[in-house]
Amino acid sequence: MRRFFTAKRRMERAGAKLYTWIMCGMLSMLLLSCSVSYRFNGASIDYTTTKTIQIDEFPIRSSYVWGPMAAIFNNKLKDIYATGTQLEQVKRNGDLVIEGEITQYQQRNKGVSSEGHSSQIELSITVNVRFTNNVNHTQDFEKQFTASSYYESSQNLNSVQEDLVNEMVKNITEQIFNATVANW
Repeated sequence: MRRFFTAKRRMERAGAKLYTWIMCGMLSMLLLSCSVSYRFNGASIDYTTTKTIQIDEFPIRSSYVWGPMAAIFNNKLKDIYATGTQLEQVKRNGDLVIEGEITQYQQRNKGVSSEGHSSQIELSITVNVRFTNNVNHTQDFEKQFTASSYYESSQNLNSVQEDLVNEMVKNITEQIFNATVANW
């Protein structure tokens, strides 16, 4: 009788394992058959009506200039749309058009030390953007986007400028991307 109950328990355990494997297999098949189209970059574009984007070069119109900034900004802006959307970038007549200029690049004292000297400096970039949605003109806008970064006054701007500009450009291009195609 004892052998009977031991054998029965083994069969129950084997049945439970088999049931678990079958359920896991069915769940896997269910998940694989579903298609979820959520993108983590947040782009919400109807690709049936919107196929192209025109991104014009943004010139520097600021009185204070760092030469490489325009190229860094223009390349990063084009890259974020190339990697974050399926839109084809065109030179003219895009379904979406992004144009504008870098209007401000400035630094100002932000913190003061106990001796009364500047301890921290804020570096900021402001970009004016004109966005035209030729598919849906209700989404058109003109808006300014700004990003700031800080560095210690004991540091030389030339030694930190490239890293700070790259950080601010990344921030601004993400703001522009979200305002134009992410509907945030």
